[in-house]
Amino acid sequence: MNATQVRLARRPHGEPDDDTFAFTHDEVPDPADGQLLLRVRYLSLDPYMRGRMSDAPSYAAPVEVGDVLVGGTVCEVLASRHPDYHPGETVLSYSGWQTHALSDGTGLRRLDPSVAPVTTALGVLGMPGFTAYAGLLEIGRPRPGETVVVAAATGPVGSAVGQIAQARGARAVGIAGGPRKCRALLEEFGFDAAVDHRSETFADDLAAATPDGIDVYFENVGGPVAAAVFRRLNLYARVPVCGLVATYNATSAPEGPDRLPGFMGLVLRRSLTVRGFIQDEFTASHGRDFLRDMPGWVADGSVRYREDVVEGLESAPEAFRGMLAGRSFGKVIVRVAE
Repeated sequence: MNATQVRLARRPHGEPDDDTFAFTHDEVPDPADGQLLLRVRYLSLDPYMRGRMSDAPSYAAPVEVGDVLVGGTVCEVLASRHPDYHPGETVLSYSGWQTHALSDGTGLRRLDPSVAPVTTALGVLGMPGFTAYAGLLEIGRPRPGETVVVAAATGPVGSAVGQIAQARGARAVGIAGGPRKCRALLEEFGFDAAVDHRSETFADDLAAATPDGIDVYFENVGGPVAAAVFRRLNLYARVPVCGLVATYNATSAPEGPDRLPGFMGLVLRRSLTVRGFIQDEFTASHGRDFLRDMPGWVADGSVRYREDVVEGLESAPEAFRGMLAGRSFGKVIVRVAE
């Protein structure tokens, strides 16, 4: 039986093309003493992976050319010579883009399929859900009656942000691309308002959806979306900066005037709090609360989620490109094996 890996063949310039990825094949390894063999069932695709393909300075070390691409996974234990794990168990791991992996048990977490679908450990009950929870509550700190706006609102982070804001008594306004996604924000996720950033009247529509201004803007996108939102920020507004996906494939600075001085003037005049964050810095302070609150909200329907599942590891590169371009709808997961 062979194992398949997807490796970084070369660093991308702009959008990762097919030459960015190399598929390799090896024999499935046998675990040594203290190891276990994992079969990857589901692979999570997330925007941060684009940064790991680059060697630009970042909060995490880049993937080296020739190495397996990183990523969260749900795995089945196939064989074990580790005292704490047994064949047939399902675990959350960080095995990356491959069909099989060896582990010494570090960082693994058992999953119970009877409690929730195991894929939720990659989405609403995993890193994206925790990103939404910790970033919104620690930095955004929405108060009852305030207006919270979130970009990329049908994604796994954005959809959770809006619903958590509502659970805290705030008003949730989602920004998404296209009528279908905006309709889902209202009908499926229960947002108070939805705005289509592809509309020619986007700025006017955003103003109509935020008549009292914006108190919290959860930033996932950047670019023209952010520029329109910033003009609506209220005094003492808070801006948790989670991602800037609009620029991840950029190969040069945007054309036009430098708008940073104007934005910094806005920060000063309106006493804004703008704070970038990486979710794992809040694990110690918010991890236990997240594990208490989010499963309950999902179970009682207060927080709903959507998954965009694609079939086969060979589909991962195209699915990854689609996610960065906004073509996906929900948490993107690759079903690697049944």
